[in-house]
Parts: sequence; C-alpha cells; structure tokens
Amino acid sequence: MNNVVNGIEISRRKFIVGASVAGAGLSLGILPASRASADGHLDEVNAWVVIAPDDTVTVRIARSEMGQGTLTGLAQLVAEELECDWEKVTWEFPTPGENLARERVWKDFSTGGSRGLRGSQQYMREGGAAARMMLIEAAAGQWGVPAAECVAENSVIRHSKSGRKTTYGKVADAASKVAPPTEVKLKSESEWTVAGKPVKRLDTAEKLTGKLVYGADIQLDGMLLASIKDCPVMGGTLKSYDEAAVKNMPGVRGVVKVETTVGTSGVAVVADTWWRANQALERLPIEWDLGPNVDFDDDALTALLEDGLEADEAFKGNWAGDIDGAFNSADQMVEAVYKVPSQNHAPMEPMNATAVWSEDRCEVWCPTQNGESALAAASDAAGLPIEQCEVYKTILGGGFGRRGAPDYVHQVVAIAKAFPGTPIKLQWSREEDQKHGFFHPTTMAKMRGSLDKDGNLTGLHLRISGQSILAGLMPHALQDGMDPLAFQTLFKGGVSPQMDDHQISYDFDNLLVDHAMRNPPIRPGFWRGVNMNQNAIYMECFMEELAYAAGRDPLEFRLAHMKNNPKGAAVLKAVAERSGWGAKDGKHRGLAVTYGFGSYVAACADVTVSDDGELKIDRIVAATDCGTAVNPQQIEAQVEGSFVYGLSAALYQEITYADGVVQQQNFHTYPSMRIKDMPEVETVVMPSGGFYGGVGEPTIGVAAPAVLNAIHAATGKRIRRLPLKDQLQKA
Repeated sequence: MNNVVNGIEISRRKFIVGASVAGAGLSLGILPASRASADGHLDEVNAWVVIAPDDTVTVRIARSEMGQGTLTGLAQLVAEELECDWEKVTWEFPTPGENLARERVWKDFSTGGSRGLRGSQQYMREGGAAARMMLIEAAAGQWGVPAAECVAENSVIRHSKSGRKTTYGKVADAASKVAPPTEVKLKSESEWTVAGKPVKRLDTAEKLTGKLVYGADIQLDGMLLASIKDCPVMGGTLKSYDEAAVKNMPGVRGVVKVETTVGTSGVAVVADTWWRANQALERLPIEWDLGPNVDFDDDALTALLEDGLEADEAFKGNWAGDIDGAFNSADQMVEAVYKVPSQNHAPMEPMNATAVWSEDRCEVWCPTQNGESALAAASDAAGLPIEQCEVYKTILGGGFGRRGAPDYVHQVVAIAKAFPGTPIKLQWSREEDQKHGFFHPTTMAKMRGSLDKDGNLTGLHLRISGQSILAGLMPHALQDGMDPLAFQTLFKGGVSPQMDDHQISYDFDNLLVDHAMRNPPIRPGFWRGVNMNQNAIYMECFMEELAYAAGRDPLEFRLAHMKNNPKGAAVLKAVAERSGWGAKDGKHRGLAVTYGFGSYVAACADVTVSDDGELKIDRIVAATDCGTAVNPQQIEAQVEGSFVYGLSAALYQEITYADGVVQQQNFHTYPSMRIKDMPEVETVVMPSGGFYGGVGEPTIGVAAPAVLNAIHAATGKRIRRLPLKDQLQKA
C-alpha cells in the first residue's frame, strides 16, 4: 500500500517520498512507524486486516476520526470477529485513491450524520470474520487438517486433536493467498468479549503525548505556507490587489488569486512561515466587489423568516387528521414563536490542507470528513484525472460537519499550482474560519396547539420558516422542491427512507408540520445534529407550554402521546426517575425527549436562577438507547461532549450580520462553555439491542430544550429566542 522510497521520518508517521520535490511531484503514503514489524513486513489478509509477523494487527479505518471515537469502535468490531489480541491492535487510514483503484472496497469514506460506526459496522465485522476464517484455513492447510477442527482465540490458532498451535503473524502471508469465504457468520452480541466493552481508545495515548498528527502538524521538506482571505461579504468577489506592496516583505514568495468552483474568490499570500504570510496578507491592498448582499443584516434576516411564518404555501412533512377542525372546536388555543440563529462549527483546528501539484500528479494531506469528496475536489482544482490525484487523511482537530465541505482543498490545490513541485500548506486564520463557514441553518417556528376542556391536546401545527441545507448545497437532492432534512425528528414515518431515523416521537390525532423555505444569503451547512437541534427545541419547549396550559404534569403529558413509542418513553422515564422528577426538594427541572440519527434520547436538566438572573445549570441526566453499545465508556464521553457543544450554542453562540459581514471574529465574541459553567452530566446508557443508532449527535438535540424548560420551572419565564446570553438578567 505504501511505496517506501527515500523515507523521511516526521513525528511518528512516515511520509514516503518518491521523486524529487522539484521534479515530477511526490508519491507519499502515511503509515505510523510503530505499526510495522521490526523488518517493516506487513501482510494484508484482506482489505480491513493487515498482520505483521510479530502479531501486530492493523485495522484499516475508512471513516474519519475527529474525537468521536469511531476509529476505536470500528476496530473493536473487527477485532471481535477476528478473535485477535486487542493489546496488539492498531490502525491506519486507507486513502480514497486506493479505494477508487480497488473498486471502492472500503466503500463510503464520508463521516457525518452519526453514521461513522452504524453505517459501516456490518461490512467491517464481516471483514474481520472473513480474515479469521482465512487465517484458520491457512494454518489448517499447513497442518494438513480440516479447518473445521481448528479454532482461533487471542491471535492464536489451535488444532485441538493434535495440540498444534500457531500465531496469526506466522500464517498471515499464507492467509493472504487464501480465497475469501463467500459467506461468514457473525457473533451475537451476547458472545462479545472486546466489542461492547469500555476499552481504552486507540488514539488517546498519542494525543496525550503530542505524537498524533493533525493536518496543521504536517511538515514536508521545502514546504511554504499560505494564508488566505475571501471576500468578507458572501457572494462577493475579488476585483484587484497590489502585490507590489508586499512582495518585498521578509519571507514572501508570492501572491495568488484564488477562485474555485465552490464559491470562493479570494487572494492568498505564500511565504516561508505562516506568520509572515498572514502579516503580508493583512497589509496587502485589496479591492473587493462586495456583490448583491452588501446590505444584508439581522433585520433583513428576521423579516425574511417572519414572512415564512405567515406564508400560505409550505412543504408538508408530517400530517394527520383534521387540524382546522381541531382548532375550530378548541376550548383553549396556545401559541408561541421560537427562533434559532445561524451558528458556526468553530472547530479548534481552523481549516487547513497541504498540497503538492505537478503537471501529472497532485497529492493532498488534510483533515477531512469525506476523503472521497476531498479527492474529487483535488482532481477538479488540479485539472487532472482523479486517478492521478491522491488524498491522505489526518486526524481532525474537530469537525462537527464543517470538514465535509472541500472548499479548503480546492483552495490549497489552486495555490499549489502556482508553485509546481513545492509543498504548500494553507492555514486559515481563526477570523477567516469564523467568517467563511457553512453555517447552521437559521429558522423560526410558529406553533399552535388546541386543548379541550379536560386539558387534552386535540391538534398541533408546527410551522418552520427558514433555510434549506439541501437547497444551498445539494439542490439535486430536493424532493419535488422539498427539503426532507428540514423535518428531522418531526418527520412522518414510512414516507421517506432517507428520514426513517428521524421520526417524530409522538402520536397526535390532528397534526400538521410544514416548512416555508426561506433562504437568506448565508451558506448553510451540516452543523452537528443539523436540524434536529432547533426542531427538538420547538417541539419539546412547546410540549411543556401545552402541558402547563392544560394544568398537567409535563412528563405525564408527553407519555400520553408516546403509547406507540415504547423505546422513547423508556429513555424519558429513565431520566425522570434518575433525576428525581416530581420530588418536593426545591429543585427546578426540565425534560426533553427526541428520536434522531436512529437513537432514542432524553434529558432532564436541573437549574438554579438567582434573583438577579444568573443561571447555573446544576445537573443534567441523559439517557440514550442506541440499540447496540459498542463501547459504553465512549458513549458516555460522547454524550458529555455533546452537551458542551449543545449548551455552548444555546447559551452563547450566534452569527450576526451587518453590511453583509459576519460580526463574530474570534472566540472572544463566539465563546464556548467554560469548565466552571459546565453542569454535572450523568449518562444512562440503555441499549435495547437489535439496531445500531448514532451517538455523536442525538443528545445535542435535548440539551437546550431541557435547560429552557428547567428555566421556566425556576422562574416562570419562557425563553423563546436563542442564544440565551443575558435574557434572564433583562427579564
């Protein structure tokens, strides 16, 4: 897989260099130095399993690792079926170019939508089982005995009748020549000894020692650094710049105009260090054509969304019964309007990529959530057939959906073309990362509910007004103009296979959920949890409003509409019981439940609000039924991390606009949760078995509504516009 020629050591990874930097280009592969045997020999048993003579097992992981733990979870599943020694398991990333050349043997490289594990668990488990069978077949062949008489355990193969045994490392070469089995039998979860257990993550030790290589860590001989600026107004373009003003600054090697097919139009300065490149870029005289959105601001955005709330036309995502009839016969009507802003992904590691371009070869190193998309972008920008390009994935310093877009890959290749044969690393500044993200879609919702004289809910209409991700990024994926993703966690079951893992949690006799699409000039993106975040706020906060209006307990009120959702009811009951719901202890609690990314999740928040409006989130109990728990410890960490992310957005984060320009430039105006403000999080992992649900995103959806509902319990005040910020102090 890796062509070793003139190897140079960089940290713990070997970047194998073939051909001169100044010549026809580079041929580089990535293999951690510790993952080969002493003589460098490795045997590929199949695409997923490589075994060295010292019994080191390397599991190939096509999905990206960005802190969510997919890498370890998938390795556990392969190791379980392989019956290998977990203490000798390590990993590597295959490349998307290899995947293409081998007819996509590793299948999908995309890592998002909480599908990293659940989307590839089946074929990776089969890969591990097939490798085990091939190893046993090889050993049996050497012994001249039937394979059925041999067993494998802990990387050792035994023939019980003769007492002979051998190790995986000794037969790996022979196993690689065995025909793969056409059928494999997978273990049941009750048989698991590695999967399903809270094993340590494979990447933690190297993180702690600083040896894990992120995109920003890449260093190549002769490398130059680039800093870039795009037009500050979305849709604007570069008119001109004065290179003469900076070309004689220390270290500056050139200024490059950058235009790509993904809507970026800017200018980059290339220098011998990034600091020098960025300093020169700040001093570079630039004239922008600000385009049609120069007058866009928050007032214009709000007016656009408010128009959608009252529009006659809207796409229907869920409906039942006769909503008009329910409203006309109501004894009481309840109405509320909520709003969720645009938000940036703001990963700790800003966008970056490194590229080398020549006339017949282009190679890119980058942190990406979709290696195949990055490869296509590299090919497009390089002007070369995709077979002459390659992308080498690194660990991601945060992704949250942002690194599924390949704009920064287009950019680095465009810059590298101006410096043939020279490695170019493009590093965005934090300010550039803030202004030119793919932002969480902003929406508003108007909700109306009808109650009868006994406090029963007779009808519910939830109107969403706002952005469509698909219209902005993939208009070809719209369904007769409708964006089904707008209805995440609210969708009608059985209508769209694409949305079966985002169905509504409740049954209502009379229901209408619709979406008035209103697309402002803001580039939307798949922000962690996507539309389930605001939809869960709308539904769960309004369910509480309805319960209070009906004079009923919010838990009982919800459960009354969950008779056909026993798994959802189970997680809701679990958090209520664990948190002490209904106790006369002076604590103020709020509930939320939803179903997203194939998992059932619920939360109960416990808050304190001082007399002067200071909020303290004391505790959150969260329950998750993801069907199959591959690593319970990892699930707990994911849930805790999701609350950091979700609460940061709910309490502090919003992207605002003036004169078409994003106003939040760095973390001082776009803050995250601090340790002192983080509540105690108690996670209840309750897998019911039989399916694989997501973990990284679902619990974000219940973070904000649980806290907002608890605030109401504490103060009697309803917060319907996010972020919270200082609204309690002003109330």
